Amino acid sequence: MKNADGRNINVGIGFATGRKTFRNVLKTSVYNWKESGVTDIDNVRLNLIVAYDLKYSNTKATDYTNVSQDILNLLDSTSFINKDIVKTESEYLISEGVINEKEAKLFFGSGYAAKRNAVLYMALKNNLDYLLFLDDDEYPMAVTNTRSTAIWGGQQVLATHLQNIKEADITNGLHCGYISPIPYLEFNEIMPENMFRLFVEAISNDIINWDTISSVMKNGGVTYADTKILMSGEAKEVKEINHAKFISGSNLCINLTKPERVSPFYNPPGARGEDTFLSTCLSERTVLRVPSYTFHDSFSTYHHLMDGVLPIKLKYIKADSEAIVTRFYKACIGWIRYKPLLLYITQRENYEERINTMREQISVTLPSVCAYFGRDDFMNIAKELDHYDKNVQKHYKQFLDTQEIWSKISRFLSNRSHS
Repeated sequence: MKNADGRNINVGIGFATGRKTFRNVLKTSVYNWKESGVTDIDNVRLNLIVAYDLKYSNTKATDYTNVSQDILNLLDSTSFINKDIVKTESEYLISEGVINEKEAKLFFGSGYAAKRNAVLYMALKNNLDYLLFLDDDEYPMAVTNTRSTAIWGGQQVLATHLQNIKEADITNGLHCGYISPIPYLEFNEIMPENMFRLFVEAISNDIINWDTISSVMKNGGVTYADTKILMSGEAKEVKEINHAKFISGSNLCINLTKPERVSPFYNPPGARGEDTFLSTCLSERTVLRVPSYTFHDSFSTYHHLMDGVLPIKLKYIKADSEAIVTRFYKACIGWIRYKPLLLYITQRENYEERINTMREQISVTLPSVCAYFGRDDFMNIAKELDHYDKNVQKHYKQFLDTQEIWSKISRFLSNRSHS
C-alpha cells in the first residue's frame, strides 16, 4: 500500500469536536483500525488532528488531550488545535504575506467550517496524503432491521476509504442510526401530516426532503443500513443534483495529493451546512460513495454501544422531552440560516421566487408548529429567514472569498514543501 513513488502513506484523522465523549469515540475508532489491520501496515502512518471547542459544551482541554498511552501507541502523531494554535498559525501566514488579518478571521474564525478548515490546513501543512473526517457522535458500526430484532455489524471505515480514495478526490461513507434531528411525531388536528410536510419542505434541502424524513419517522426516527450496500461492497460515483454532489461532513475522506483540487469549508455565521456548501464545489471532482456505515447517535442515548452493549430494539425518539424538542428547534434554525445561500448558489435564476414560496409556507405552518411543540420560539424561524435572505449576497461573497483564501494558503504550503 505504498504511494507510486514508494513513500509511506500519511493519513490524517480529523475531528472537529466539542463533546466530552470524544475520547471514548476515538478509543473505539482506533481499536477498530487495529482490528481491521490498518495499524499493522508498516507504511501507513496515522496522524490524529483534533480541533476542539471548549465553549460548545463547557469542556476543558484535557477532555480532548488526555488520551491513554495504549491509544497513542497505535497512532504515529497527534495534533490538538485550540484557539492559541489557530492564532499562531494565522500570525505566521500573515507575517509571510499569504493572507491578511481579515482573511485569517474569515477562514479560521468561529463555527464548524472554521474548525474543519483548521484541521484541513494542519493536514496539508504536515504533508499528509489523505484526511478522513470523523464525528464525535458516530461509531464504526451498522444496524439493520431485516429481522424481528436489530442486527449489528462492525464497519471497517478507515480501511474502506483507503481502498478507494486514490481513485477519487473525495470518498464519503454512509450513515445509519439517528441521522435526522426530527423526532417521531403522532399527527393530530393541531399538526396534520400535510401541515408538517409543508413546513419540512420549506426549511429542507434536496437531501433532507419529505420522502426521506417520512420513511425515517415511520421507523421511529431511525435510519437503518441498506443490506444491499453492505453485501455489494461497491463504491459508486455520487451524481450531481441541482449543481451539488451532496456529501456529509463526517465519514468523509479528502485526497490531499493534488491540493489544487481541494476546496475548503464555509458556513454562514451561526449556521451549519459546511458539508452542503462544499458539495456545491464538486462539479469537476470525482466523488465516490463508499460502502462503510457509521452509526449516528445524534441524541446521545447510545454511548453504551462503545462498551459492546448492542440493543435488539432501537427506541423511538419522540417529542416528549425538552431536550429533544430543543435539538429539533436548533436544527430548524440551522437549516433556515443556510437555505438562502444554498438557493442563491444553486438556483439563482429562481431565487426570489423560491424565497417567497418559503416565506409563505413558513407563515402558514409556524402557528401549528408552535402549538404542537408548546413553544413560541419556533416563530424565530421566520425572522431568521428574513435576516439571512437580506444578507445572502454578503454571505455569497464570503463563500467565494473563503475559496480564494484557501487557494493562497494551499499554494503557499505546496511551494514550501517543494522548496
